[in-house]
Amino acid sequence: MHSDAAALTPNPVEATSQSMFDWTLAPHPFLKAPNGPLVLVVMDGMGVGPQDDGNAIWLANTPVLDRLHQTSLRTTLGAHGQYVGLPTNQDMGNSEVGHNALGAGRVFDQGAILVNSAIETGALFRSDLWRQLMSGGTLHLIGLLSDGNVHSHEKHLHALLRAAHADGVRRARVHVLLDGRDVPDPSALVYVDRLEALLTSLKTDYRIASGGGRMVTTMDRYEADWSIVERGWNAHVHGQARRFPSAREAIETYRSEQSGISDQYLPPFVVDPISPIQDGDSVICFNFRGDRVIELSRAFEEAKEQFSGFERGRCPTIQYAGIVQYDGDLHLPTRYLVEPPAIDQTFGEYLAYNRVTQWACSETQKYGHVTYFWNGNRSGYIDKTTETYLEILSDVVPFDQAPRMKAKEITDAAIQTIESGTTRFLRLNYPNGDMVGHTGNLDATVKAVEAVDVNLGRLMQATLAAKGVLMVTADHGNADEMFLRDESGVFLQSENNQRRARTSHTCNPVPLYIAGGQAGLRLTHSGGLANVAATALALLGYQAPAEYEPSLFVEPIP
Repeated sequence: MHSDAAALTPNPVEATSQSMFDWTLAPHPFLKAPNGPLVLVVMDGMGVGPQDDGNAIWLANTPVLDRLHQTSLRTTLGAHGQYVGLPTNQDMGNSEVGHNALGAGRVFDQGAILVNSAIETGALFRSDLWRQLMSGGTLHLIGLLSDGNVHSHEKHLHALLRAAHADGVRRARVHVLLDGRDVPDPSALVYVDRLEALLTSLKTDYRIASGGGRMVTTMDRYEADWSIVERGWNAHVHGQARRFPSAREAIETYRSEQSGISDQYLPPFVVDPISPIQDGDSVICFNFRGDRVIELSRAFEEAKEQFSGFERGRCPTIQYAGIVQYDGDLHLPTRYLVEPPAIDQTFGEYLAYNRVTQWACSETQKYGHVTYFWNGNRSGYIDKTTETYLEILSDVVPFDQAPRMKAKEITDAAIQTIESGTTRFLRLNYPNGDMVGHTGNLDATVKAVEAVDVNLGRLMQATLAAKGVLMVTADHGNADEMFLRDESGVFLQSENNQRRARTSHTCNPVPLYIAGGQAGLRLTHSGGLANVAATALALLGYQAPAEYEPSLFVEPIP
């Protein structure tokens, strides 16, 4: 372990635009650093929900979480809406904005707010880029069609179409990715019908051209399965997929052929007559969250010798833009309509500049969250001499078929790092509660939660044996509510009197447990995810920067 003195030695990190900034962390006024490491666990998608048989966490056998709830310092945190930079407290949190808040120590306005503002003020439609995009051939819009407000919102698509029509664009095609994950499932036809009504009202050559469920068409992330993007590319760009006379008929046909299929897994389709993307066309991706459209952006923008995701075939010469930039370090896409949030002075940067060794790990599905999103939407290392990032490859299988995912492997790697005594701060993400929760399979999600609990017990034992401190929290809810409810809290029933599965996140608070460390501490009972950074810095023996949301510790009574 580095001593406090070593942690405050001048930092050799490469010069940045903030190289003249004073990064020095002052000692905490009443907390001393532990002899061992601080280990921060994000139990993805495991919020605090009603204690009933719709809550996979409550149903699961979780002796470790039960013990933490009884014996540790504990509180709950806001992880949705304005706690994480979303427009209202009716907006569900998500992993991207949750990890932004955890890593930034402050709340930044996120994509939904920024796009809302640019549309409401008209600034988006006054830009030179917008005018250039409107001057091409056919205008194509690709994105997630729902009002989940996690990756996109249908009102943004509708506004773009109305503005294009007002600007004289005579021909537009929409390529719809179906949700059923951030919104109730099934609900795709609700959004398709609203879109079709708008397209009809514009009385122009505007129509849906292709689509498919988000988990099999276009919206892969972290290069977990390029075939997902390939299927979307073939449908959107080449018009190659099963043909139907309308999007509605495609959805209804697939549902009749595969009883119970979720919207998110509906196969790709094209609508006759086909409308492939041609040279001279303009393409806008209207998703405002980046992780699941970075690969699509690469497919449109990278040269033949650079791109290796799949065989693209004919690659049309087009104007491509995102509604925001999805990766600022990789400059993807190169052109975008709304500036993304500028997140600076992150927790990870402060630790790097103070020579505090860091280790970050998850499996592929959430690896980018403990690295890229944690570091303020920044790719790569802050300082390779003090940081280690470890990605454990996810299995390419439906998550409810392997609900334990890679929890054991993540834990094995963390314990090895703890026992090495080389790292002061470890952060890791168990994706199980979120990824399996999204399937709507209650039994599998219970098993997923139990896998997290077992491995959390192993991790806690190793942390406390090393005289360290364990922090356990979550980035948002999901597994805590597995069925849809009406406004009075009663479970909604399907036509066959079965409870309707909930596959989206929740607006429930998330837990915070702290085990080990200095005696006599107390936690406040109000705060959000952004307060975790200052709290973690306090446990490392540092006072948080003045700009950060305050620590959750209450100063001891003399």
